[in-house]
Amino acid sequence: MTDPEFMDRAETLLQAVEQCCDTINDTSDADIDSQRVGAMVTLVFANQSQIVINLQKPLHEVWLATRAGGYHYRFDGEKWADTKGQGEFFTCLSKDASAQAGQGLVFAP
Repeated sequence: MTDPEFMDRAETLLQAVEQCCDTINDTSDADIDSQRVGAMVTLVFANQSQIVINLQKPLHEVWLATRAGGYHYRFDGEKWADTKGQGEFFTCLSKDASAQAGQGLVFAP
């Protein structure tokens, strides 16, 4: 994958996360503050816990940091897959965000 291809796919991922936050806030009582600075999105929950999503352009990876741990994702041609076999990005984000928010949240591409 070239750098421009990575950036296009990664930008689509970050925009999807931001749109999911807007939808979740509009359709539930969850209060997720989505803050974007360049290639990093920080989700802040009502309990002040955070999830950080950060692009690592030189490695062509998306990093996800949650209370449960840190994950690295690479695009496998179909989805953003964890480099250690822990699953797909949006599935993991949904699981960890739900745990931090104390309610079921769904993030999707």
